[in-house]
Amino acid sequence: MRKTLLSMIQSNRNKLEVLKQPWWIPPILRKKPQHSFSVCTGSMKQSYVQLRRVFMEEEALINKKLPKELLLRIFSCLDVVSLCRCAQVSKAWNVLALDGSNWQRIDLFDFQRDVEGPVIENISRRCGGFLRKLSLKGCQSIADGSMKLFAQLCHNVEDLNLNLCKNIGDSTCQALSKHCPKLQRIDLGSCCEITDNSLKALSDGCPALTHLNIAWCDSITHFGVEALAHGCPKLRSFMCSGCVQLNDAAIRVLAEHCPNLEVVNLFGCNLVTDEAVHKLAENCHGLHYLCLSGCTLLTDASLIILAQQCHLLSTLEVAGCSQFTDTGFQALARSCRLLEKMDLEECILITDTTLMHLGMGCPRLEKLSLSHCELITDEGIRHLGMSPCAAENLTVLELDNCPLITDASLDNLVSCHNLQRIELYDCQLITHTGIRRLRSNLPNILVHAYFAPATPPPAVGGTRQRYCRCCVIL
Repeated sequence: MRKTLLSMIQSNRNKLEVLKQPWWIPPILRKKPQHSFSVCTGSMKQSYVQLRRVFMEEEALINKKLPKELLLRIFSCLDVVSLCRCAQVSKAWNVLALDGSNWQRIDLFDFQRDVEGPVIENISRRCGGFLRKLSLKGCQSIADGSMKLFAQLCHNVEDLNLNLCKNIGDSTCQALSKHCPKLQRIDLGSCCEITDNSLKALSDGCPALTHLNIAWCDSITHFGVEALAHGCPKLRSFMCSGCVQLNDAAIRVLAEHCPNLEVVNLFGCNLVTDEAVHKLAENCHGLHYLCLSGCTLLTDASLIILAQQCHLLSTLEVAGCSQFTDTGFQALARSCRLLEKMDLEECILITDTTLMHLGMGCPRLEKLSLSHCELITDEGIRHLGMSPCAAENLTVLELDNCPLITDASLDNLVSCHNLQRIELYDCQLITHTGIRRLRSNLPNILVHAYFAPATPPPAVGGTRQRYCRCCVIL
């Protein structure tokens, strides 16, 4: 039977090349015609007639050989576009392809410009309780009205992505709270209309929630996060980049009531202090991803408590934490041996000592950013290049604006056989010769560098120019 099926599919594939013709548009995305007439060329009509003839001849045989259950199983492996194409083959395939069981996971990101409220309403009616995962990322025409109907009809949804749906507000979260108790993941990133009322609603009606993204929802305060923490104790991922109103009180309650947290992103939460990090480290020992970039009030005390409590940490982003010193990173390197990715950009107080300890204590280190760490010298890169992590795992090294780095650092990196990319923007002491020498040893490496033109000598005599050279160029 398998050979028969394969031969049928192969023969049909040759005959159905017309499916690639541009006359097809998925029905769920098809806009209503503005005129009462349609225009169709002769070649398009011929292709359509040929398509219909093929399936009129062989449809009965396919239906005899393949039971509906098997066809449904096959259709369940197709994406949205393929299902819509199959739905136009015949009436029988239309029923099977549009069966709700085939529409359990839908991603409309590729159609975001065309997706409007009626499309979501049609999908909701078609899928009903079958739908488990829906991504509307970037669909900015979607508003609360359509999402209310979605929540009522698709009450078994578990994963919902509304990132960049800027017309979504608190009404959507309130409807989800009322009708979707199985919701586990929701992405509300950049939904600027979201307030504390949304988090309170999710807390009341979605106790199974494990992943939440409210990045750049700058109306969120500690009141909303505290309510969420009380109602969603299973939370494992909490992303709140750019929520500038969040403070220690919010993070403290979150850590106390959600001990299973593994991923926390506090990028730009500049009210957060060492107290909040202390609570996270004390209560959330399974933490493996932590972003504290832009939290400028933090000191080495945060790194030390993380080293003592969070031994599973694999990714740490602390860009812009200008109070961190070698002391904190030394403690971290001694205890967190699973670290793979570290962003230390603009940690301006660290020196070569940090690189020496990271090289010895973090053998799994793959990606390291040291941009704008102006105290780093060739000696630190030498220690890093000789370390076990560099020889085995290091793939990305960013050294932008490290003014003390010279070609000697590049020579010390030739033993990093897996190094794929190095950033050298504005490293004034790096030369073309040094880069060529590095590439001769690591031919597959990507080197991103910029060599600024030499500063012109000051003019002798005459009046001073009104604009600098850069302004003239611009």
